[in-house]
Amino acid sequence: MYARLLRCHGVEEQVRLRSRVGFLALHGGLEPGTEGVAGGAAAASGASSYIVTQPRTLGWHVPSHRIQPGESPELDHFLDHVDVVISVHGYFRPEWPDAVYLGGANRALAAGLASRLRPVLPELAVVDDLARIPLALRGVNPRNPVNGSRGGGVQLELPHVARLADSGELTAAAARLTDVLAHFAVELSELAA
Repeated sequence: MYARLLRCHGVEEQVRLRSRVGFLALHGGLEPGTEGVAGGAAAASGASSYIVTQPRTLGWHVPSHRIQPGESPELDHFLDHVDVVISVHGYFRPEWPDAVYLGGANRALAAGLASRLRPVLPELAVVDDLARIPLALRGVNPRNPVNGSRGGGVQLELPHVARLADSGELTAAAARLTDVLAHFAVELSELAA
């Protein structure tokens, strides 16, 4: 299914291999702003990135846990290259309060990132307790690409207010979040060196 999406007109797959820390944005365009946060943090930190964007009119959401190895040689190569992953997603569910949710299988990494985000996002709850994260946003399925690198990763779920303003630019919260992600990636790279 994911391979079919990648062949659709207007879908772009961009890979940059740099450090052993990687940023994913699998639903860019569909979850607007996620590609900007992931790409900005990767560029500022020298991290690797794998970003897929699609036209908003396409609207094809392939759940992360349904992306199979072999559907994208580029994604497979990215996951082989990096040690840890931060996968940036967006959500809009009126029944859920606006919060930044940190799922993914690497719970120590999620807790470390959450502790850095709380001081810079005082207007949002930053939740890394899996029991308090909606099931659909937990990102702990082993088939999810966020968990496909050697050290696993963090699935970062962002509400609209932490992604894009009505102007199409990153919000102030998204800019602060991107800055923290970049510094966090540098720290992780230095620890691995």
